[in-house]
Amino acid sequence: MINPIVKTIELPDGRTITLETGKLAKQADGSVMLRMGNTMLLATVCAAKDAVPGTDFMPLQVEYKEKFAAFGRFPGGFTKREGRASDYEILTCRLVDRALRPLFPDNYHAEVYVNIILFSADGEDMPDALAGLAASAALAVSDIPFNGPISEVRVARIDGQFVINPTFDQLEKADMDLMVAATYENIMMVEGEMSEVSEAELLEAMKVAHEAIKVHCKAQMELTEEVGKTAKREYCHEVNDEDLRKAVRDACYDKAYAIAASGNKNKHERMDAFEAICEEFKAQLSEEELEVKASLIDRYYHDVEKEAMRRSILDEGKRLDGRKTTEIRPIWCEVGYLPGPHGSAIFTRGETQSLTSVTLGTKLDEKIIDDVLTHGKERFLLHYNFPPFSTGEAKAQRGVGRREIGHGHLAWRALKGQIPANYPYVVRVVSDILESNGSSSMATVCAGTLALMDAGVKINKPVSGIAMGLIKNAGEEKYAVLSDILGDEDHLGDMDFKVTGTKDGITATQMDIKVDGLSYEILERALNQAKEGRLHILGKITDTIAEPRVDLKDHAPRIETMTIPKEFIGAIIGPGGKIIQGMQEETGAVITIEEIGGIGRIEVSGTNKKCIDDAMRMIKAIVAVPEIGEVYKGKVRSIMPYGAFIEFLPGKDGLLHISEIDWVRLETVEEAGIKEGDEIEVKLIDIDPKTGKFKLSRKVLMPKPEKK
Repeated sequence: MINPIVKTIELPDGRTITLETGKLAKQADGSVMLRMGNTMLLATVCAAKDAVPGTDFMPLQVEYKEKFAAFGRFPGGFTKREGRASDYEILTCRLVDRALRPLFPDNYHAEVYVNIILFSADGEDMPDALAGLAASAALAVSDIPFNGPISEVRVARIDGQFVINPTFDQLEKADMDLMVAATYENIMMVEGEMSEVSEAELLEAMKVAHEAIKVHCKAQMELTEEVGKTAKREYCHEVNDEDLRKAVRDACYDKAYAIAASGNKNKHERMDAFEAICEEFKAQLSEEELEVKASLIDRYYHDVEKEAMRRSILDEGKRLDGRKTTEIRPIWCEVGYLPGPHGSAIFTRGETQSLTSVTLGTKLDEKIIDDVLTHGKERFLLHYNFPPFSTGEAKAQRGVGRREIGHGHLAWRALKGQIPANYPYVVRVVSDILESNGSSSMATVCAGTLALMDAGVKINKPVSGIAMGLIKNAGEEKYAVLSDILGDEDHLGDMDFKVTGTKDGITATQMDIKVDGLSYEILERALNQAKEGRLHILGKITDTIAEPRVDLKDHAPRIETMTIPKEFIGAIIGPGGKIIQGMQEETGAVITIEEIGGIGRIEVSGTNKKCIDDAMRMIKAIVAVPEIGEVYKGKVRSIMPYGAFIEFLPGKDGLLHISEIDWVRLETVEEAGIKEGDEIEVKLIDIDPKTGKFKLSRKVLMPKPEKK
């Protein structure tokens, strides 16, 4: 009998999380089964013993997979088995990866694979909020070097109160949804969306989340002790030459510092100048020496370049492109650039540029979501594309990567709350990044706002976004918060903090930290500085287009909606869809109908007003309740010796008796010149209370002849 080691974490609301190790997947370097209620995640971690020669980065791969069997479901499709990762699974991978990656030792380059699998779910607890804890616990019970543990929690604000790891149902009522990852000492990662909250409210949520994470970290430390994995494996992935390191620094630092402080705004010129310094040093060595030392020189020079850039900012306040720490790069915008889409915009900030289009569609264009635990339809879509040419790279574009999904999701979160809840159109925003040097996701938010307003989408408020950076050396009090960071400032800096919002508050955020000891004071300053930059950018947007266009573009589809009692839904659809299909064929409009909350909701779309009006008239006729005394225009369906049957409303026939055709006595219906297919006006004069049959009259609409 196996006796696993189990640790239990108590949540403030009485729920518990258990971490179990020693029972499953024992050949992995570390494995933990996490359980919360009936939700169970198995996290495993395996690391190679040695690094691949020449590797000078952390080759970490995080995979998160949800089994359909976890919720008692079959996968869709012909194969009936799990396939490629869904967007939700990829986004969960990114949440875990971004929290773990900075905490591996800088000189540890062995391949590390983290796999997290959802094996059981109850549809109540949200597994993405537990994945980070499971992964960290697996590392904690392994001998893999890792400067953790960490944990991740979701913090939501519901009716003014913060809730840790809310259920699916609770989250629907929240006005703030934030994922926070942290060690016991420091916050490492933040991502979420919110309904225009203040900077202080966001900071408060982060503090609440961190207190909960500390409890998780303490439990993992105890688990490490019980398993006996406090001593981590020894490794030697880097061979260094200290004399060469010193020689590179002595020869290159002053030159690199001069370029860093020169304020050259052209990215490629700076890159070439930095590269020339390294090449100049290499030119002093023979080919034989270079064969051995070239990779070391590149690594040491990278460190020199990093230090020069950072010291230039901290000591002189000079950024790579010459800006002040709070300065935003020049911005220009344009709307309506593309004639084909229903809306378009260009947003350019410095050397970052997004060309964004908006397409308006009908209910038939909704995205169907069929994940393991999430089912439904999405009416607002945002897709982000990052082609290699945007950074001047000569390589092929191979589909959508995880980064593109993550950046697009952030922009989607930033904008989606500004689409009116009852907006009849399905909206697709596509951002193509044409140039990139710093925060193309924030350019997407800005370009998306412009393009939506150009399309005539009645957004609640314009949204802008900004990326903030940080330079802070360990052991120093001095630090610099940077507004609108460059790509190099992101790469060589200590923080990437993206903040989006309207003039009234924050709508989405994403933060990654690469340094220990980040205080709430620094976070507060970064948020307040971000607000200033965000409002500056928002001014540039509204200078270009102040509000949504009054009307849609001429070639955009037109949509009208109406609601009907649900008992009429069948009448509109007809047997086998005959009625609704007939109306579409006759009018050229597209008609969709669904039941929502016991009410039928109808959308009628078309390329012109006439086809929509015709379809709406026909639908209203079907749902109309016949009223005695009302006059209708009907069609003669059949003629009998005693009268004619008139379809005065769709699906509703009444008898026009021969005596009600004319004031003159008729022997036959034909004497009145009435034949099948004719359209005539009739008045509903009676409804039989027993049979429900309709009695019509034509003569009452005609002047009564005077008696002679």
